[in-house]
Amino acid sequence: MVATGKTIDVEDVQWFALQVRSQHEKTVASTLREKGYEEFLPLCQIKRRWSDRVKRLEAPLFPGYVFCRFDVQKRLPILVTPGVQFIVGLGKIPFPIDNSEIAALQSIVKSGLPAQPWPFLKIGQRVRIEQGSLEGIEGILLTPKSSYRLVVSITLLQRSVAVEVDRDWVIPVSSHTQHSSPAPSYSLASRPVSS
Repeated sequence: MVATGKTIDVEDVQWFALQVRSQHEKTVASTLREKGYEEFLPLCQIKRRWSDRVKRLEAPLFPGYVFCRFDVQKRLPILVTPGVQFIVGLGKIPFPIDNSEIAALQSIVKSGLPAQPWPFLKIGQRVRIEQGSLEGIEGILLTPKSSYRLVVSITLLQRSVAVEVDRDWVIPVSSHTQHSSPAPSYSLASRPVSS
């Protein structure tokens, strides 16, 4: 949030996804932070193979996107940030990302568990992680085998991230514990880890 000396109404400040130029995610995130905005760029470890070696690098979990929290009515400083192409939305209207989606992604990053980009999923039986660093996160169970991946989705972007979880951490979520409000704007899923 920008420190302007005025009190900012928390309801006016929401998370948005910014489409940024390819390979500019870290630069955009850094610039937004320097401007005083709360930004979030979830990263993962990837292996890159060169002819003589393999190197581990940090790469964005959502290539081409940076998340930022701001008042959409005061978005010009965001839009003029070098590397920012536009604010993701419906048509030309910027659309906020549900706080629970960002919180789930932040939990995954803080957990230190291996995470990777994953196909967007929104099917199957709901489950909840009952143990470990992701305790309390709900998801969709696709296949009950010995090892799982929990998939966290950002619906607006139609993109997902997978993180490995232990089979013993997963329990079914009964229908009476699910929210009676409309379906949330995100889904979490677990899928067997391929051997």
